[in-house]
Amino acid sequence: MMLIRYISQIGRYFLMLKEIFNKQTKWSVMKNLIFKEIDDLIIGSLGIVAFISFFVGGVVAIQTALNLTNPLIPKYLIGFATRQSIILEFAPTFISVVMAGKMGSFITSSIGTMRVTEQIDALEVMGVNSLNYLVFPKLMALLLYPFLIGIAMFLGILGGYIASVYGGFGSSVDFVDGIQREFIPFHIAYAFIKTFIFALLLATIPSFHGYYMKGGALEVGKASTVSFVWTSVTIILMNYILTQLLLT
Repeated sequence: MMLIRYISQIGRYFLMLKEIFNKQTKWSVMKNLIFKEIDDLIIGSLGIVAFISFFVGGVVAIQTALNLTNPLIPKYLIGFATRQSIILEFAPTFISVVMAGKMGSFITSSIGTMRVTEQIDALEVMGVNSLNYLVFPKLMALLLYPFLIGIAMFLGILGGYIASVYGGFGSSVDFVDGIQREFIPFHIAYAFIKTFIFALLLATIPSFHGYYMKGGALEVGKASTVSFVWTSVTIILMNYILTQLLLT
């Protein structure tokens, strides 16, 4: 019975994706909605992304340095390990899971509140495609999500550099040598391909849970929690699939 319910929900999710692009809202209205979503979702997340990235980058560098106890192991490995950890996994995946909590809860609760207060019904009565009006601007805003992840990569490596050099674990030359050594440009492309797909999940899964929720104010909170769990699970599953497809 539960399996049928999950399959039904997945089917409804894909039907929702199709409906988002039907019966477009006027561009003059949509433009303002997109700018508002960019401000709420992207600009509003800069602070937390910058803070987490900088300090986690520092922690990765310190942990690597503390494990390099053998004097024969070169110090440039601190920079190398920091770069690989930040670019391949931390910035695209870990930050996306954090954003599933921040952005996802915001999206689910805002759309869920509109559902509870019958604002979505009012949009439908006026002949507006409510899915296009509510979800499409979020999709467009999250096309800028790779910009956020680019900042996370830069600040993570900067945090690692400062922790390593000023913490006395290695010299500036060693760290920079580690960052540059055996650099594979495709790793950046891989990280941004993942980021783009995670952005689509961050925009649509919380919107789905908010749009199709039933009940009152208490259910809005429950829907936000369920949305966070499913967005995180989907991001981690997609991370595994994309890593298998792109790196092996």
